[in-house]
Amino acid sequence: MDKVADIASDIGEYIRQQRSSAKISLRQLSKLAGVSNPYLSQIERGVRKPSAEILQQIAKGLRISAEALYVQAGILDLPTGGPVGDAIRADAELTERQKQVLLDVYESFRRENAAASTTAPKTTQDTTEESA
Repeated sequence: MDKVADIASDIGEYIRQQRSSAKISLRQLSKLAGVSNPYLSQIERGVRKPSAEILQQIAKGLRISAEALYVQAGILDLPTGGPVGDAIRADAELTERQKQVLLDVYESFRRENAAASTTAPKTTQDTTEESA
């Protein structure tokens, strides 16, 4: 039971930080997200644990990815991506939207390179190393 309370507190604090950095009041966010002001306040204080649907509405109001809130709430596991992804996510000077765009571009390059390496013809050096 304590773990659920910790998650609710963590997600509430995270939402409050995002709202604060976006310079949006609690009342403004409640309107943008379509969530009542008292309910949003309870979420931020860790009294309530919001559903995935409510988190999605809050994410839209904050203009951040719903995935970021899902990870904070323990609904999704932290995405992989190695040290580059971790560094992007940890950068406090980037907004959630900027982080998501950078991660999307980075992952698209990784997928492109992986696809190219599986379809690339073998060079003479590759075949020589295999027979050695």
